[in-house]
Formats: sequence, structure tokens, C-alpha cells
Amino acid sequence: MIRRPSALRLLVSAVAILAISTGAQAQEVVLKVAHFLPSTSNAQVRIIQPWCDKIATQSNNRMVCQIYPAMQLGGTPAQLFDQAKDGVADIIWTVPTYAAGRFTKSEVFELPWMATYAESGSKALWDYTQKFALDEYKGVRPLFMHIHDGTLFHFVDKKPATLEDIKGLKIRAATRMNSKMIEALGATPVQMPLPAVPDALAKGVVDGASVPWEGVPAIKLAEIAHYHMDVPLGSPRISNTIFLFGMNQAKYDSLPADLKKVIDDNSGLETSGWAGRVGFDEIVDEFKGLAKANGNTFYYMPEAEYKRWVTATSDVNKGWIKSVDDKGGKGAELLSVARNLVKQYAATSK
Repeated sequence: MIRRPSALRLLVSAVAILAISTGAQAQEVVLKVAHFLPSTSNAQVRIIQPWCDKIATQSNNRMVCQIYPAMQLGGTPAQLFDQAKDGVADIIWTVPTYAAGRFTKSEVFELPWMATYAESGSKALWDYTQKFALDEYKGVRPLFMHIHDGTLFHFVDKKPATLEDIKGLKIRAATRMNSKMIEALGATPVQMPLPAVPDALAKGVVDGASVPWEGVPAIKLAEIAHYHMDVPLGSPRISNTIFLFGMNQAKYDSLPADLKKVIDDNSGLETSGWAGRVGFDEIVDEFKGLAKANGNTFYYMPEAEYKRWVTATSDVNKGWIKSVDDKGGKGAELLSVARNLVKQYAATSK
């Protein structure tokens, strides 16, 4: 006689299967990752997407990214940090100092002439932030941080060669500290995020722009600007910018332990160095080649002129020290610590 499963047994089995299925679905995590550049940008292609691929692989696809480039979740680049803090995005890649005045201690890495290489400078930034500036990131968990390869000046039709030639020119600045540096040189800073630069140059709002080589392809700058003014080869550049790859703290806290470990394994000092290396140090020659292929002019200031620029911007450091002191910090000590960390990591990386 053929025994048929009872209705009760069928019901129990169905419930069990549903429970297993529901449990599996509950463990699948989709992270909304937002940033301000195009999907074709170097930042997404070489840093953000590879990072997302790593966590997908290491979590057996239980945790995956949904990337929203070019501010697709709304808002402005200056609002990205708060989008992560408020849970609009789970993870953001941004320049935190686009929100001027909120990351004063972190700004030390945006002072003039700080770092020569992005890899070692990024490690120094991570180390420094973890020890002295985490209070500036409440609500957002830094996963890694980095700097870029250092800015130089790109001009459309001006060809400055000396400190005197810079005076009176309107130059795009990325951040508050970048603005103060340009002002100290006698030029007029016009602060704006990177995506606004092409239109500003085309309309004559600015004569030139302070942009690293890494940012050139994203805005097709080599086709717009034809004169590139740089420091002596191997010297710390005019200024830098700090970047944060940060996660909503509550989202991180909600993850099961094994998925937290995947995040942790792709965070921290070494990941910060990785971002600086693959995203910036390794692409400078390639992206500089775009300008060369366009027949553009390169000018590297001689050492004597470089020293004049360093001297001319010394008050920028003093102003930053005062801004930290005014908030109860010890600016001079923090500046010394930051510079020593840059030297320390440069010595071990090169």
C-alpha cells in the first residue's frame, strides 16, 4: 500500500522550507554606496568597485553593493557625509571637508606641502585620524581614508611661471584649506567640487583649477586646460585633499559577526594605503599622458621658486593651528604629529 504524506506533515515541511528561505534572505545585505563622480571615474573603477567586489566574494554574495554615482541619491557632494550619518546611504566616498569647518583636525593633511605619495600619505592620514580625530566622524564609521596625488594648477590660456604671475588670477579650490593656500599666494580662490570645474573654466568664472592628475579624466580637464604648472619632481605638491570611505554606524552594528569581519578585513591602515596606491600613485603617469597626447605645456617650477611658494604660504599653517587651538585642541602638536607620520610611512613604503 502506498502511504501518502499527511496534510500535517506537508504543512510542517512547507513551513520549514519557508523558514530556511526566509532566513537566507534575511542574511542578504545590499549596501547603498554613494559618491559624487561619474561611474566611469577613476575612483569608482579602481577603488570603489574593486572594494565592493572583494566584500561580495568574501561574503559569498551575502553582502553586495548597489553603487549610486554622481549624486544619484540626491543632494550635493558637501551633504554626502550627512547622508551616511542619517542612513540615506549605507556607505559614502567623499571629501568630508567639502563641508567646511566640520573636520578641523582632519584638515591638517590639506595644508600645503604635506605629502609626496598618496600611499604613504593615506596611511599617515588613517593613523592620525584614528588617534586624534575620530570625534569628527560620529555616526559614520571610517572604513578607509586616503589622500590623492597632490594638486597642481591647470590653466586654460594663462601661463604663470612665478609667484608674481599668480597674483590676481582666479583659481578653483577644492576645500577651505586649499582656498587659504591660494589666497596666500595672492590669487583669488573660488571653492567648488570637482564636477563644477569644466563649466567654470569654460565660462571664465576661473582662470585655472587646482586639481590632481587623478581628477583629470573624470572632467576631461586635459582637453580644456592647456598649461599645467607643477612643483619640482619629487616634491610635496601645492595642496592635498582628504577622502573618506565611511559607513553608517548603525548599519555596521546591524550586521552579523561574520559580515562585520568581512568589512573589517577590508578596512583600516593597509586598505587606506591600497586606495592611495592603486587610485593615485599608480595612475599619475597614465593620466599625465592624456595632457601630453593633447600637446599641452608642462611647467615645473625650479627649486628656488618652490621655496618662495613655501615661504609665502607659511601663514596658512599658523591659521590652521589657531583654528584647532580655538576649539580646545593643540594645533602645533597635531601638525608636528601629522608631518612625522607622513615621514614615517614614506620611509617604510619607499
